[in-house]
Amino acid sequence: MILDADLKAQLAQYLELMEGDVLLKVSAGSDEASRDMMELMDELASMSSHIKVETAELERTPSFSVNRIGEDTGITFAGVPLGHEFTSLVLALLHVSGRTPKEDQKLMDQAKNLEGEHHFVSYVSLSCQNCPVVVQALNVLSVLNPNVTHTMIDGATFKEEAEANNIMAVPTVFLNGESFGSGRMTLEEILAKLGSTPDASEFENKDPYDVLVVGGGPASASAAIYAARKGIRTGIVSERIGGQVNDTAGIENFISVKRTEGPKFAADLEEHVKDYDIDVMNLQRAKQLERKQDFVDIELENGATLQSKSVILATGARWRQLGVPGEEEFRNKGVAYCPHCDGPMFEGKHVAVIGGGNSGIEAAIDLAGIVKHVTVLEFSPELKADSVLQERLNSLPNTTVVTNAKTTEITGDDNVNGITYIDRESETEQHIELDGVFVQIGLLPNTDWLGNAVERNKFGEIVIDRNGATNVPGVFAAGDCTDDRNKQIIISMGSGANAALNAFDYLIRN
Repeated sequence: MILDADLKAQLAQYLELMEGDVLLKVSAGSDEASRDMMELMDELASMSSHIKVETAELERTPSFSVNRIGEDTGITFAGVPLGHEFTSLVLALLHVSGRTPKEDQKLMDQAKNLEGEHHFVSYVSLSCQNCPVVVQALNVLSVLNPNVTHTMIDGATFKEEAEANNIMAVPTVFLNGESFGSGRMTLEEILAKLGSTPDASEFENKDPYDVLVVGGGPASASAAIYAARKGIRTGIVSERIGGQVNDTAGIENFISVKRTEGPKFAADLEEHVKDYDIDVMNLQRAKQLERKQDFVDIELENGATLQSKSVILATGARWRQLGVPGEEEFRNKGVAYCPHCDGPMFEGKHVAVIGGGNSGIEAAIDLAGIVKHVTVLEFSPELKADSVLQERLNSLPNTTVVTNAKTTEITGDDNVNGITYIDRESETEQHIELDGVFVQIGLLPNTDWLGNAVERNKFGEIVIDRNGATNVPGVFAAGDCTDDRNKQIIISMGSGANAALNAFDYLIRN
């Protein structure tokens, strides 16, 4: 059985929610993946009278499409959608059967009104935690709009095709045969890339806020919820709800939650925020902060200006880049930042991990189970990771650690073919031939847009006091964008709550 008993029990509950019949058109061969696909199709059909299966000739084998009876819906899975993509299959069955997607009505109206033919293809890995977000969004778009189609392709099943299309990072999306984008994208973000976004006019008549939170991560969600619970007018303006958590794999140190994954954690944050009267303005980038007589003004890149009596800056951080020749040129062509997402694309190859902290060594350990060999390059004379991680790394037969290594260049032709570094002890230049480079050297705060509006330290972090207050009256900050020493989800959420409570106290006193 391709589905274990627990998974089948969960699936049975979901299939009971189907509202109409669905036809699965299957193109299968004699290979192992085809046999697994046919077994999955048979199990699905046996579990619901709403599911019919018939053979067909599709563009790829093995693959299957999910259709309404008498209508091609435009949703195709090339490969067997298990692992992280099993949920994508379940949702496709429900939505094609007639069950309404759990999306904002305004977004669904945008999707329905999208003009022109849009044929999407996404390349994914079944171990990628960000891929299902893209797959599910494109599937919903296909369900809502008859001029949209989407084919999900498992890069491991269609390895030759993925390599021919130079796929070295997932998810990677093509639209009408041209590159559309890579990385995590929600339905809202996809529609924005297609030109369907709110303009400045939608912000013109907004009343001033009591607390306006800038940012969308854990610190932002915590701050907004604590502010809203005080009964004051609260808003969030965010470039991406969930922030960097969206790119995090396993989370095992959030106390009381033994284990979860970044995208699920981010989705849970968003759902919790929606429980309160909070004005959420997503996909909006802040451009400038200015303290006026009565309000703090936040100017957005779309030209709109929001006003608030107090502001909490919770813009988080992003992966720090090496800043060496070849890094930008070969991004997604061998240079990667997420080992969990992109590691499977380097199966059987030689890769390097830059960085000897916890994130770097964790990445090396994970990659060692997939690739042929991992070389860890660390700038300092010794690794900084916890001893338990170092011991685990040293026990693996296909890893090498190089310390005192200053990376100077990532080389390649069409894709990465090597890395050059200086041995800081001997001052000699060394070169390693390899196929991929995973950069894991820490974080940079997302504070460049602030300029001199608030005090920042030499690292760009916002300087705060014990109350989360900056040097500007009414402006507070929380999370990874601040000079708090430890960058952890649980600490960010605590600092967000702290900033909100003290912002409320500021409003009372002023």
